[in-house]
Amino acid sequence: MTQYNYQDPFEQTAQPYQQQFEQPYQQQQQVEQAYQQPQQSAQLAGQFAQRFQLLAGNIERIIRGKHEAIELALICLFAEGHLLIEDVPGTGKTTLARSVAASVDAEWRRIQFTPDLLPSDITGVSIFNQAHQKFEFHHGPVFANIVLADEINRASPKTQAALLEVMEERRVTVDAEPHPVPRPFLVVATQNPVDMDGTYPLPEAQLDRFLMKISVGYPDHVSEVEVLKGMPTGPQVERLPVVARASDVAGMIDFASRIHVADPVYDYIVALCAATRTSPHLRLGASPRGSLALLRAARVKAAAAGRHYVVPEDVKALAVPVLAHRLILTPEAELREVTAAAALGEILAGMPVPQAA
Repeated sequence: MTQYNYQDPFEQTAQPYQQQFEQPYQQQQQVEQAYQQPQQSAQLAGQFAQRFQLLAGNIERIIRGKHEAIELALICLFAEGHLLIEDVPGTGKTTLARSVAASVDAEWRRIQFTPDLLPSDITGVSIFNQAHQKFEFHHGPVFANIVLADEINRASPKTQAALLEVMEERRVTVDAEPHPVPRPFLVVATQNPVDMDGTYPLPEAQLDRFLMKISVGYPDHVSEVEVLKGMPTGPQVERLPVVARASDVAGMIDFASRIHVADPVYDYIVALCAATRTSPHLRLGASPRGSLALLRAARVKAAAAGRHYVVPEDVKALAVPVLAHRLILTPEAELREVTAAAALGEILAGMPVPQAA
């Protein structure tokens, strides 16, 4: 009988990822020192970009032809924000979230939102310990580095609200005692915009907690053919190599939060958000929280490009995914089928971009 010596090509391509994973990102002390030496800051920006592209390339082995969506998901991770993915079934919403979690050596949990889900099923509950004669808090699935909230709009508003405190303050308060979640912490929520019977749309207050709202969309012809050719023996999420530690991600977050922003870029962000509050198409514009979110995301995008400073193009590229879901259209705009993204695009087109001195 002929014997075949088969070696999995997936494992072969994983080797360079694992080798680069052995080189940890700079720790916080080195990041702080970098801002006293501009050359070292530029060097760390290059390392950030290399690690960022390594993560994006690893995820892209599963999610084909969706480079922009993958980059936006990673920007959320390094900006310490949260991501809402809204799209029709079967486009890879859950797979994208799982791929991000599988690429990072960190704890992750999945919560399947259903109408009968209770707030304690997310945050945890205090149980009386008879041996010690006291209540002990048992942590819920939200105590993880990456939390996948699948079909979040199928749970009741009371259960959805259980995520509000932990998303904003990164802690859960039970019996007047705070319990912090680990760092990094990212909530990736998915929802289906069709088949809305029996669902509970997220209120504006909760939508504002998400740094970005994106859609994955259908793949192009070539990417879908590659997906078909790779089934059922192609790359799977469970077999993705880990390419970053939780400590690496924390170091990259610290570096991104210190990316230089010039005063004209600050003015540009504030003017952009202020223009949404006076647009004739919008009943509700972006709040100061939206300005802060846009700034954090722009810093990460600059670092992902290998720069230690933000340029106006970073802000323009992220304005729609960061701000569009925070805007509420006027009834007249809805009748004319104007979208929030289109209204924001009109504002961007009419606003002068600051030029380098």
